[in-house]
Amino acid sequence: MKPPLSSSLVGILSDTHGLLRPEAIKALRGVDYILHAGDVGDPSILDSLSAIAPLSAIRGNIDAHGPCSHLPATEVIDLHGYTFYMLHDGQALDLDPVAAGFAAVISGHSHRPLIEWRNGVLYLNPGSAGPRRFSLPVSLALLTIRADSLEPQLVTML
Repeated sequence: MKPPLSSSLVGILSDTHGLLRPEAIKALRGVDYILHAGDVGDPSILDSLSAIAPLSAIRGNIDAHGPCSHLPATEVIDLHGYTFYMLHDGQALDLDPVAAGFAAVISGHSHRPLIEWRNGVLYLNPGSAGPRRFSLPVSLALLTIRADSLEPQLVTML
């Protein structure tokens, strides 16, 4: 019999746009799972991330054509009793996460990091882990999953 889960660490990133920074790789070392919320840009990024931990990735608007177009537009991921809904553009959310039973909505696209709780659902945008856009930080997120809680944290790299 397996002992109960004490905690699990999930790395969440988005908007790499073909650039996987060494700082991102370093920040993701030791995670148990990785979620990429789209705008991958280069499939070799998925290979690099998969070498760190199991990976789920969706496509973003820049992935609509080309080598990452095979990725799904949305994904539902179950991790340790929590259900996560991934879509690239959080503004395009067309369902009720509470009614759907989702613990978290993971998105990207805006390049603006966001951790927000609404009606018991975590809305998490890790920001952009790739090229710097505008005056926004280069960032990703780490999410600690415990039996009774989700604990998100932004990691600013530059």
